[in-house]
Amino acid sequence: MKDLIEIRWHGRGGQGAKTASLLLADAAFNTGKYIQGFPEYGPERMGAPMTAYNRISTNPIRVHSNVYEPDYVVVVDDTLLAAVDVTAGLKEDGAIIINTTKEIEEIKPLLKGYKGSVYTIDARKISIDTLGKYFPNTPMLAAIVKVTEIMKDEDFIKDMEGSFKHKFSKKPEVIEGNMKAIEMALNEVKKVQ
Repeated sequence: MKDLIEIRWHGRGGQGAKTASLLLADAAFNTGKYIQGFPEYGPERMGAPMTAYNRISTNPIRVHSNVYEPDYVVVVDDTLLAAVDVTAGLKEDGAIIINTTKEIEEIKPLLKGYKGSVYTIDARKISIDTLGKYFPNTPMLAAIVKVTEIMKDEDFIKDMEGSFKHKFSKKPEVIEGNMKAIEMALNEVKKVQ
C-alpha cells in the first residue's frame, strides 16, 4: 500500500455509502493505519445523490478537505454514471469500482474518457442472495478492500465479523448474511478494463 490512499464514494441516500466509508475507516484503523471517513450531503433525502470519502495512510493525515483527486472511486448506484461526473479527478493509476450488471461497452461512454482500471460487481444480486434485501453497501465495502489491498482478506473478514456483532447485537440474524455478502463480494469483484 502506498503512504496515502484517497477514496471517493458515490451513492444515493439510503444505500449505505456513508456507513460503508465509516466501516472501511474503522477496519483500516484496526490494522494500525491513520484514517478519515466522512460524508458530504446535498439535499438530505432518500435517493438523492451523496458523496462520502476516505483517506487511509501509514502516516498521520494533515489534510482535512474533501477528496478532489481520488486514487479510487466506488459507485454504489450505476444510475449515477449518467448523472454525476464520477471520474472527476480520478487518478489513472487507481481504479473505479461500479455496482452494475452492464458490460464495459455500455459503461465506457459514461466514464468521460477515463483510461484507468475499471472493476464491476453485482452488489444487488449478492445482497439479495445473502440478506434477502437490496443493501449494496456491504458488497461494495468488500470490493474496495479487495481492489485496494488495504488489508488482507482474512483480516478484513475477522474485523467485519466483530464490527457486525457489535452493530447488530440486537439483530444477530443479519450477521451471517452480511458475512456471506462480504465473502461473495471478495470473490466476485472483477476487472473489466
